[in-house]
Amino acid sequence: MDLDPFLFKVPPEQYGAERHQAHLLEQYKLYVEMADRVSARRQTANAFFLSVNTSVNTALLAFLGLVVEGEAEATPLAWVLAVSAAGAALCYAWYRLVRSYRGLNSGKFKVVHAIERRLPMAPYDAEWEAVGRGKNPDLFLPFTRVEARVPWVFAALYVAFAAWHVAQEAGWT
Repeated sequence: MDLDPFLFKVPPEQYGAERHQAHLLEQYKLYVEMADRVSARRQTANAFFLSVNTSVNTALLAFLGLVVEGEAEATPLAWVLAVSAAGAALCYAWYRLVRSYRGLNSGKFKVVHAIERRLPMAPYDAEWEAVGRGKNPDLFLPFTRVEARVPWVFAALYVAFAAWHVAQEAGWT
């Protein structure tokens, strides 16, 4: 997609060629800073979800330990399923947030590359080329590909916990 019509609303001749280039560079610097801030927010969101899931998983594992020891046999199945469903829902929200940030970052860097076509140097485009434009995992494995799998690992733990408890309740184990 050609972003130029969306990015460059006023031609340099109309804007003033000298001012245009200086302002373009200044806007580029601000935009790159904003792209970096989005990445920082993504890391903060991941840290939040990871800590919440770790706390919930610790509580669930402690609960599982009680069940194994036979000390919590009276725990209602509905409660176990509700906690597991809530944990899985939290994981899904985390996954969607990761995907959303990935899309936002992808869009931001497309804009960065479009701006760089009008600047004397294009360091982000050159860096992207140096790592094979994301097509060679030996050079570059996008963090969001790995990051998007983590919520599913936690979700699988919640599902396995619920399934194990259902099997216990049904007398299958």
